[in-house]
Amino acid sequence: MNMNQRVMTLDEFTIQELRNYPGATGQLSGLLRDIGLAAKRVNVEVNKAGIADILGEAGKTNVQGEAVKKLDEFANDQLINSLRTSIYCCGVASEENEDFICFEDEFSRNSKYVVLMDPLDGSGNIDVNVSIGTIFSVYRRLSPNGELCTREDFLQPGNMQIAAGYIIYGSSTMLVYATRRSVQGFTLDPSIGEFCLSHPNMRVPEDSDIFSVNMGYYYLYEKKIQLAIDLFMAQNAADKVYRHRFVGCMVSEIHRTLVQGGVFMYPAFGKYANGRLRLCYECNPMSFLMEKAGGAAIADGQRRLLDIKPDELHQRIPIFIGSKKMVEAIQAVID
Repeated sequence: MNMNQRVMTLDEFTIQELRNYPGATGQLSGLLRDIGLAAKRVNVEVNKAGIADILGEAGKTNVQGEAVKKLDEFANDQLINSLRTSIYCCGVASEENEDFICFEDEFSRNSKYVVLMDPLDGSGNIDVNVSIGTIFSVYRRLSPNGELCTREDFLQPGNMQIAAGYIIYGSSTMLVYATRRSVQGFTLDPSIGEFCLSHPNMRVPEDSDIFSVNMGYYYLYEKKIQLAIDLFMAQNAADKVYRHRFVGCMVSEIHRTLVQGGVFMYPAFGKYANGRLRLCYECNPMSFLMEKAGGAAIADGQRRLLDIKPDELHQRIPIFIGSKKMVEAIQAVID
């Protein structure tokens, strides 16, 4: 690296954005910095996994009946505490909690935003040292400022998001977030403890040769879903050989797709007749980010995912997301 090269930190970038938009209040910028701070704390523990007593299960289940990992619990606590002590957030909903949490102090009641999050996506990968991540989304509250937030603040369609993003804890730790204007990627520099702008104005390729789906469930998928998958199988590709990838962590799947292009599919099947991934905590934020990067996301053959209004906090849904041309090809088959 050129020693004279200017490196812009997350804090500096968000402050610069405020200067570009004089009418902005700075609440969203502050909120993103608070999420970044919590991510640094989670990153420290992730990097100590196997040394510190942070691996394994916590001995409890979450609202979906899934075993809670110790790191799940730690990440959830860190994010909630960071947002609670912030002055930019009036409430939070987490995949790990049955209900939303209102922050009752005066500053929080007068803030404009609520946050929804999956504190540690891909937690099944924790004990085998595969990439995991955090997903978050930000909405402007519907309830009046000065009062406690309400359930309706959290049950807005994804097209009402103000910002959304993820943190991936991998070979490097990255924070990627989207606003209505752009998608920006920041890499954590451990030497200074700051997220630094490394991937400005991210755009997903319109097409690719990568598809991602759990092929172990192929024969449990509906016939039209099998036909959509067959579009990318080598024996059916007339002039193009596709590569299959599947990590089992949505953050890892979306990050690869954003950088290299491709499509990630998690259809409904078997006991997950309504889909497996969560609309509010996983699918909405990732769909918002992917669309802002030039991609597309659908829930089935007919519905743009971001247009769906959630009925409940922990609602599940199928998703097909990624490069626009590949999503459109799938939609043409399953419509």
